[in-house]
Amino acid sequence: MSNRLTDKTAIITGGTTGIGLETAKRYIAEGARVIITGRTQDKVDAAVAELGENAFGIAADSTKLDDLDALAVFAREKFGTVDILFANAGNGMFAPIADVDEALYARQFDLNVKGAFFTAQKILPLLAKGSAIIFTASAVHAKGAPGASLYFASKAAVRSFARTLAAELGGQGIRVNTISPGIVPTNFFDNSNVGTETFDQFEEMAGKSAPLGRAGTPTEIANAAVFLGSDEASFVTAEDLVVDGGWMNV
Repeated sequence: MSNRLTDKTAIITGGTTGIGLETAKRYIAEGARVIITGRTQDKVDAAVAELGENAFGIAADSTKLDDLDALAVFAREKFGTVDILFANAGNGMFAPIADVDEALYARQFDLNVKGAFFTAQKILPLLAKGSAIIFTASAVHAKGAPGASLYFASKAAVRSFARTLAAELGGQGIRVNTISPGIVPTNFFDNSNVGTETFDQFEEMAGKSAPLGRAGTPTEIANAAVFLGSDEASFVTAEDLVVDGGWMNV
């Protein structure tokens, strides 16, 4: 590895599995120290054990502001300051509009939108000049599909937040960007209301329609997160880095 993140400190929410865990591996390999979050302590402990000595973990639900306060205190005690915040925690809820109730709506927007926004707010006092906030959006934020209004709109909101916060925080030297993955097989749908069979069908359709003709991998998304967190991206802000094999743009 090239040690592109030497001496940097990072927080990754939703860091126990999938894209978050893979990004933690890449950050550590590039020289960073990383705090990961997950909803349960056993999953956090297992991920930290896998990641090694430069990993730290705390059980935190991004929808609960008390948990985010605890995360900020934990990060301050471990690192003092934070160089990279990767607000990655999220999930997908899918239903036709006629079947969406208030609980489903709240569940989707609480994690994908409320969680991302307040994670940034709570960690902001720890971010020094030159630091980076990265949100996980999605290639679907500019698309539409039947039964997907909640998920697609929540990711469009995350993309909008990144633009506005980039403008608001740029004077402090803080960069704010989004990564928009395409179809990337992970355990993402374990916490969704959609079965694996439905996802497999969508994955096959989307993969075939993308110019590269396949799904992506967590490592390919993590590579983008390394770039956006590194000094190589020092003049990149308000950007949406789409990593989807070309699916969104054709």
